[in-house]
Amino acid sequence: MTLPQLSGDKPFITDGGLETSLVFQAGLELPDFAAFPLLDSESGRAALADYYAPYLSIAHRLGVGVVVDTPTWRANLDWGARIGYDDLRLAAVNRDAVRFVRDLAAERSGLVAVTNGVIGPRGDGYVVGSTMSTAEAASYHGVQARAFDEAGADMISAITMTYAAEAIGIVRAAVAVGLPVVVSFTVETDGVLPSGQTLGGAISEVDAATDGAPAYYMINCAHPTHFAAALETDAAWLARVKGVRANASRLSHEELDAADDLDRGDTAELAEHYRELGSTLDLRVVGGCCGTDHEHVAAIAERLVA
Repeated sequence: MTLPQLSGDKPFITDGGLETSLVFQAGLELPDFAAFPLLDSESGRAALADYYAPYLSIAHRLGVGVVVDTPTWRANLDWGARIGYDDLRLAAVNRDAVRFVRDLAAERSGLVAVTNGVIGPRGDGYVVGSTMSTAEAASYHGVQARAFDEAGADMISAITMTYAAEAIGIVRAAVAVGLPVVVSFTVETDGVLPSGQTLGGAISEVDAATDGAPAYYMINCAHPTHFAAALETDAAWLARVKGVRANASRLSHEELDAADDLDRGDTAELAEHYRELGSTLDLRVVGGCCGTDHEHVAAIAERLVA
């Protein structure tokens, strides 16, 4: 499949900080920051539908496409087990997530929507902790990859990756089921991955290990001021970065973890940072991460589409 966001003259949008929006703005309790259990109740599904609705409206209003992420960032074996989901139940909820977001998008006539199965890290999205080999990661994340393929997802994204080997494993799991795959790396305030590897080094390593299998790469979970300097290069890997999901806040990951309140940052300033990034990157997908919501994404999209 040729991903539609890689063609055309306007970037696609995606959503913002799903979990931070649900916790801090909708007032929901998410065990281990996991949104996928909401799919198991009518009230939870209604809350998710309310979350996605503004993003679909933004895309419709601006005449741009949308990459609709499944709420499955935590829906892997380890995190699932912590809240009572075995592998069979996890596979079922991952399949349900694909159908759920696809149906939401289908309600908007004429909207170009790409259903994206989201895979998060086995561990934390901010720190590396225990690591896996590429083979271990491919096997571990294969549960979600297979579920997404069975449910008819258009693509898979590895989100908040903190080290290259896990990303390589997810790419191989996606390739095994025949779905396009995107890798999005988390970076620290100095633009370097939590593993200590540079962004360019990680992208180059994944491409080398997978024969360039990822459709493209993204940067997420950091403010643009944290990684802008890392993009000041003419190295070949820069052309592989085609999406950004930045944090609203300039705070570090440690500071965000300790925060009791949501830092929404400066919406207009964030949008301007995206405009500046667009002079360096071929931005095909724009959205947000921690602290962002539909107002941030609307401002970003309006600045880029205008």
